[in-house]
Amino acid sequence: DLGTGGGFPGLVVSILAAERAPNLSVIAVESDVRKATFLRTVVREAGLQTSIISDRIEALEPLEANILSARALAPLPKLLSLIKPHLAENAEAVFPKGEGYEAEVSESLETWSFRIDTYPSKTNPGAAILKLGDIERV
Repeated sequence: DLGTGGGFPGLVVSILAAERAPNLSVIAVESDVRKATFLRTVVREAGLQTSIISDRIEALEPLEANILSARALAPLPKLLSLIKPHLAENAEAVFPKGEGYEAEVSESLETWSFRIDTYPSKTNPGAAILKLGDIERV
């Protein structure tokens, strides 16, 4: 989970994985040291198998993630540039996006190609959760 902030969705996934997929490796990336310290405390206290990386996404070695998430980190065109180096082959990306996500998708398709599945938000009728795969720069 890139730009984890207060832990959503990264820590939520980690908590669910502890019961349902205990071998799942969750990595949360947060550049704000205070937030990363909080995340480490939660991980330790909850006994979660989650790695917290306190660094800028751009400074990381490739993560080779099979599934990558980011919430409220950047507009989709910028987000795709940030995540591409960290995707494993056949990886997917999941992005909760707010109102106006359609414009972000359209703008992204000017420089990127991808398969997209869109799921309506349960909390905001104008928002959606985007699941992208086959992400390539054109």
